Amino acid sequence: MTTATALAHPNIAFIKYWGNRDDALRIPQNGSISMNLAGLHTHTRVCFDPSYAVDSFTLNNLPQTGAGLERVSQFLDIVRTLAGKNWKAQVESANNFPTGAGIASSAAAFAALAVAASQAIGLDLDERRLSALARRGSGSASRSIPAGYVEWLPGNNDSDSYAVTLAPPAHWDLVDCIAVLKETHKLTGSSEGHLLAGSSPLQQARIGSCGERLQRCRRAIISRDFDALASVVELDSNLMHAVMMTSNPALFYWEPASIEIMKAVPEWRQSGLPACYTLDAGPNVHVLCPADHAAVVRSRLEIIPGVLQVLTATAGGGAHLTAED
Repeated sequence: MTTATALAHPNIAFIKYWGNRDDALRIPQNGSISMNLAGLHTHTRVCFDPSYAVDSFTLNNLPQTGAGLERVSQFLDIVRTLAGKNWKAQVESANNFPTGAGIASSAAAFAALAVAASQAIGLDLDERRLSALARRGSGSASRSIPAGYVEWLPGNNDSDSYAVTLAPPAHWDLVDCIAVLKETHKLTGSSEGHLLAGSSPLQQARIGSCGERLQRCRRAIISRDFDALASVVELDSNLMHAVMMTSNPALFYWEPASIEIMKAVPEWRQSGLPACYTLDAGPNVHVLCPADHAAVVRSRLEIIPGVLQVLTATAGGGAHLTAED
């Protein structure tokens, strides 16, 4: 029996990942940039044992069957192949934030699973190889392996599609104020959504113009230019959701409160409060701001009808092993 435990944070994408060049390997059509979210985490324990007959998986103390267990087992198959061992595993995972509601729970989950499973089975993978491995479970998980502000280099194959740190967490004191509008699983998950991206007539235009947005976002992060960040982050979020809404079938993740917040935040910015919005594949709205404005942003979000709670997160570290077994 060999055991390892790891912790990873979800991330919020400033420049979005939506659509794959290779669905099986999760090679993205474009690069993306994100920030890890400190304080929100997935904690995962993996135990391999030659005596186990099958894989088992519990999430938040609930045994998983069906698609959830199958996805974890398929990922473990990749790890087993790398290690040359056919041991089955017990996986225990827990999140301290809503699961499957558009707060990148799968990113944190597969980043933590990649670190814990590779360690438990005896692999010694560096950060680049861990990022590439995590990508096989969930594309955005590649970005939860490195620390801080992260760029996923799209690459062309399994070995050169991985994420790197653009800047460490302490580089820029930004806060993500997450307006939680739904805490339940979305009807169409991101993996299914990526398969639909190519059916939108807008996807190729989004991909074709992504390089310029990546460059703008990189510059804004390195220079800590919030206005520049705000303009490109909101644009990129809107473009991704435009692709979702024009795919076949159409995906509508926004709720009325999502739109209300999206309309309010630029008005706050124009009146002098530095804040910008972005949404992943879900209704919850991430409102980014400098740390010294987070209390005001949070208080404004909390009074908007439909907001269940507001989570706050600063820039977080990378996925890592923990001492707990």
